[in-house]
Amino acid sequence: MTPEITEELIARQSPEAQTIIRALLAKIDELQARLNQSPRNSSRPPSTEHPHARPQRPKAKGRRKPGGQPGHAKSSRPLLPPDQCTAVLPLKPTACRRCGRALTGDDPAPLRHQVWELPEIQPRVTEYQRHRLACPCCGDTTCADLPAGVPAGQSGPRLVAFAGLLMAYFRQSKRRTALFLETLLHQPCCPALTLKMQAQVTAALRPAYDDLAAALPAEPHLGIDESPTKEAGAKAWLWTFVAGLFTVFAVRGSRAATALTTFLTDRFTGVVNCDRAKMYWAIGRLQWCWAHLKRDFQALAESNDAVVKRLGHDLLRPTRELFRQWSRCRDGTVSRAELKRDLTPVRQQVEGLLLRGVFSGHPRLAGMCQELYEHRSWLWTFLDHEIAPTNNASERALRHAVIWRKLSFGTQSAGGSRFVETMLTVIETCRQQSRNVFAYVSVAVEAHFADQPPPSLRPGV
Repeated sequence: MTPEITEELIARQSPEAQTIIRALLAKIDELQARLNQSPRNSSRPPSTEHPHARPQRPKAKGRRKPGGQPGHAKSSRPLLPPDQCTAVLPLKPTACRRCGRALTGDDPAPLRHQVWELPEIQPRVTEYQRHRLACPCCGDTTCADLPAGVPAGQSGPRLVAFAGLLMAYFRQSKRRTALFLETLLHQPCCPALTLKMQAQVTAALRPAYDDLAAALPAEPHLGIDESPTKEAGAKAWLWTFVAGLFTVFAVRGSRAATALTTFLTDRFTGVVNCDRAKMYWAIGRLQWCWAHLKRDFQALAESNDAVVKRLGHDLLRPTRELFRQWSRCRDGTVSRAELKRDLTPVRQQVEGLLLRGVFSGHPRLAGMCQELYEHRSWLWTFLDHEIAPTNNASERALRHAVIWRKLSFGTQSAGGSRFVETMLTVIETCRQQSRNVFAYVSVAVEAHFADQPPPSLRPGV
């Protein structure tokens, strides 16, 4: 059995041995803490944890078997009106099933049975025959121009938009996108053609992207977050700026605050909802995410150190009360003014506990609590502004991008990064505005082929 290392045992060693033992014990505690990290007590994303490793909530086992219960109401797809069906086939019996006598007439209320089926998909090909005619006067030849909006290549607007969404919205590789187009749509395609269509989609949507990026400084509230990615094998960062009715993504080579100054400029006077990363501090008007704080407090509560563990549990109690009160405000049970009044004792309790951590003398608590207490106003900005106490909106916006990155391992060029940030911006903005993203991208590509600007995605334009 491993002997217990106590202070008494350490004190009996030489000073040099005591120094080595304490350093090793500190390193063991650090490694153990890192080993015990999970999405519930750190900033690790939920995708890093295997689904079977997540603790299951205890549930009382019911007596009913899984699935539909006897007597439950049947759920079925509603039938289409007959005039909306592709074909209506009346089926009449020819003879009585009992005596065999011939039957005639119509049933005023026949049993209706509808079958949905995919049509055979064939691409629609339009040939433009450009005649070249000679002038009878001077002999010079003139060739007819293509009509406005007809692309110079062989891919039409809807095909280009569909290929772009296959790669971005449905996270397919260029090779699988080409395989899908050939196998299911009978559209000749290769990976090189998908790369060409990717560039066309980017060019078509870029004016709408730039328009949204230019509107960021005027927003009163923004949720901002970032996630690591790759560009041409080098480390890069995918930024997201979430406004009320639109979102802007950007791939940049650095996590520094230069991305913030580039997009927000000096005209931004709103509030930023974010985590506690220091590049946001220069903005000065922040709401720190309480979901991140809750995970940090949970990590304290799971510590082996009794002092750290106690403060973690003490901080978790008012944090749970804060989320309980916030949920009542979010669903309209209480107003913002009532929320601010109800959270006054919670605020006092949290700040008192942070002071306790500052003067605890414990190295793990003092620095963290000092930072939180010195910037405690950033914990409660949501009480005076119409924003949430968490940065969940930004993290939800990043989720699709993170899954795409895990599948594609980032981008291979600056052009690929422009495609990623542009498509992610359009996809998330269309979701926020309840727009059909395929319809919008198709119209934008059609406008691009006609040398026209795409429809704006900016609210109110």
